[in-house]
Amino acid sequence: MTKRTLGLLVSILALGGCVSELDSPDGIDDVGVVPGGKADGGDYSACELGAVVSWLNEGPSVDTLKEAGVHTRAARNLVAHRDGADGVFGTEDDDLFDDIREVDDVSWVGPVAMSQLVEARADVCAAGAAGAEVIFSPQDYEASHLARMVALIDASTRSVDIAMYSFRDAAISDALERAVARGVSVRMIFEKANDDRRDPEGSASARLEDAGIEVRYVNKIMHHKFAIFDGPRADLAFATEGTLASGSGNWSNSAATRYDENTLIVAGNAELNLRFQREFNHLWDNGRLFVWNESIDSVTHVAITDADIPDDPSVDAIFTSANFRTYESSRYGPTFSVIRGENEVSDRWVQLIRGARRSIRIASGHLRSRPISEALMQAQADNPELDVRVYLDGQEYLSEWSHDRQQRDLQDCLVEAGDSEARQQDCMDTGFLFSYALHTEGVPVRFKYYAYRWDYSYAAQMHHKYMIVDDEILITGSYNLSDNAEHNTMENDTILQGAAFQGVIDGYIDNFDALWVTAEEAGLYGALMSEITETAGDFPIVFESMALDWDQVTALKDAIRDHCPDINSPDYRENPGRHRYCDR
Repeated sequence: MTKRTLGLLVSILALGGCVSELDSPDGIDDVGVVPGGKADGGDYSACELGAVVSWLNEGPSVDTLKEAGVHTRAARNLVAHRDGADGVFGTEDDDLFDDIREVDDVSWVGPVAMSQLVEARADVCAAGAAGAEVIFSPQDYEASHLARMVALIDASTRSVDIAMYSFRDAAISDALERAVARGVSVRMIFEKANDDRRDPEGSASARLEDAGIEVRYVNKIMHHKFAIFDGPRADLAFATEGTLASGSGNWSNSAATRYDENTLIVAGNAELNLRFQREFNHLWDNGRLFVWNESIDSVTHVAITDADIPDDPSVDAIFTSANFRTYESSRYGPTFSVIRGENEVSDRWVQLIRGARRSIRIASGHLRSRPISEALMQAQADNPELDVRVYLDGQEYLSEWSHDRQQRDLQDCLVEAGDSEARQQDCMDTGFLFSYALHTEGVPVRFKYYAYRWDYSYAAQMHHKYMIVDDEILITGSYNLSDNAEHNTMENDTILQGAAFQGVIDGYIDNFDALWVTAEEAGLYGALMSEITETAGDFPIVFESMALDWDQVTALKDAIRDHCPDINSPDYRENPGRHRYCDR
């Protein structure tokens, strides 16, 4: 008997034995959870409490709640609260529960009812929450996603399949060599192989093949950052045993210790493992050989059909590869070619945005997707109470003048396109930044701002690519919010929801909320503005990162221009890495 069950039994016995239907083991105003989410008499996990909220919002009847063990008064009052004045679930006056606090505030829901609700959903959290985690960057290498990848490679016994845009980490290279040496089969689809093939001697791709790892590339930009460890490559039965790692972070030191990144790791989820394995297999079968180590044995994989993939309502995975057809070029070999009008990933983002009821949080390095940007502006216009917040990298800042110029360029492009719908669509999709448009439409936008002029040599990039909807749905992966990502690049997004993943989703919420106020408490913005405008010495034009809105960035850039006459000189423009301070 568990501690919770024993506590529940004692509470019921204390009532004196027989309990009529309207008697309650809880008082009318008893508290079932205390500040911090801890139960009165027991600690419940975020998953357990989230499972209760999700279940109640799915519409169980009073009888269903009672059959699950919830006492009568709590069951009746919970349903009455949720269903609104008309007493019917699924109508406009429904008052769904926002969180466990709202559940606890219902009359006659106290520690006993809370225990009954949690016990009724215990199997949900036992099914998979422990198998999901997220690692955020930047942090020390030892705690980074790179160190975690080394551990996952070292633990692999059968196979490792890697699809990676950028890979520069010696510890992972060593781990892969160890894996091959002990008989683990390793394959890699590597963006850099497309360049390395022209001069393979000593290249990163050649070193991988020298270690016994077969390397391929595709004719589009391979922007994935995922790996499948002991997955269902050779046997679909391994779908429940494999581990998936995917996110925004490349396998590089900058991604681990310098940039804002996230790497999601999910163990044993059959649907995700099968969907990502099928994506890898699709790219592998339609990829091009990196010709170097001819002694590597060719590796096969089993086919994965839609019928093989379970329908887990808490997860999904989407890929831009759905926007391409494949064919065999007589000159180049396997080839991906874009299908006009297909928008697999942006369509899902738009769908999620349109379905938001309470909040949308987006952390993205870029915002250059017209459908996603227009959906955000429309969502804010349709529901001014919707809490929409968008956090971008500083390179996405756009002045009013620059916005007006790109508007003129767009109009010129449309005129040149004439009556061609395809050319008109190209004009609408390409090369447009939307941060200023969102700002003017009242959508709160902030930038991770760290330099007057962006340059890769010092950029502490905000490299996330995730969205959280209503604190309940997460979409995250490699997908940049741009038409280029949709139609010229191989990308992925994973979607998580439901109680089993609420703990992970909460981690993303905490990450976003911290990013949104970066350096605010320390007062760095005011201090920097004072240094520029009130002192006579040199001042930094590359500085510690701050979360600034459009007006703040504009004021800062104006101040730097006013007090640094050389800021736009040819030398400063052409050699930004040499100028981290303004000399005056």
